[in-house]
Amino acid sequence: MRKPQRLVIGAILTVTATIAALVAGVTGPASAAPQSHIVSSYDDDPQQVTLIVYSASMNRNIPVTVLTPRNRAVASPTLYLLNGAGGGEDSATWDARTDYKKFFANKNVYVVTPIGGAFSYYTDWQRDDPALGRNKWQTFLTKELPPLIDGKFNTTKRNGLAGISMAGTSVLNLAIAAPGLYKSVAAFSGCARTSDPVGQQYIRFVLDRGGANMENMWGPLDGPGWRANDPYLNAAKLRGTKIYMTSGTGLPGPHERLDDPFVEGDPFFLANQAALGGLIEVAIDQCTRQMTTRLAQLRIPAKVNLRPTGTHSWGYWQDDLHQTWPQLARDLA
Repeated sequence: MRKPQRLVIGAILTVTATIAALVAGVTGPASAAPQSHIVSSYDDDPQQVTLIVYSASMNRNIPVTVLTPRNRAVASPTLYLLNGAGGGEDSATWDARTDYKKFFANKNVYVVTPIGGAFSYYTDWQRDDPALGRNKWQTFLTKELPPLIDGKFNTTKRNGLAGISMAGTSVLNLAIAAPGLYKSVAAFSGCARTSDPVGQQYIRFVLDRGGANMENMWGPLDGPGWRANDPYLNAAKLRGTKIYMTSGTGLPGPHERLDDPFVEGDPFFLANQAALGGLIEVAIDQCTRQMTTRLAQLRIPAKVNLRPTGTHSWGYWQDDLHQTWPQLARDLA
């Protein structure tokens, strides 16, 4: 299942950066600031379209892949499906690691995935970061992109949102920030705590991979910015949104086998998945259980799959997508 990316992401990002530089070069100081818009559209194959979208909030172009419905003549809902810590810029993506294209090929839904946002938590950072630059992903995903998607495609304007790992935290915060935009939200192996020591340690682990400064994201670690972006503390704002969450215990499960298609017989890959993936999922499971308890206290319904085994890895996230989709589809109908 660890196949190469279908898109040459590096080339796309280089081209879009060049376009953005050219636009900046010809835009004089007296010119009005450009609004977010679709720069170009490419048909990658009969099922997939890649859009280049200019984000006014980040002043750069963002590639966005769109899987189109089986029947484009009929208005269809939209599922915004986010990648994990790599933001789709590496090989750990829905496209490269799962069967999501085949899975959605016979379904009437637009599946929209931005390419970018590595280590950003898909949030609006308080300050530009020397390593990651300007990140205003909450603005992009909740305000800039949806009207462009609805204007470009034959959508019903009914949206769902799902993400894994880092984005499993993000999807909860995005739903809180934009009430009513998403009918349902699915967090696969995402930590719903951000302002407590465990949650912040996990975020540090992610951001350190990108060389980012944590305080550039939401300010001082004991400050109000972190509490304002903690789904656990703000869980009451999820009332009215259908919620789905999953996690494993970190113990080896059905995908920790050499003959598993996600492992492809690689003993070193398997050892890393079992050890590091297991350790990460232990922390994620604690977060998920705490969030489950919090939602129950608030009497907010949620469907939670707390697996007795399973690591922080793609085999389980593909299973999560397959198993959760029928419920998401009903919410979007």
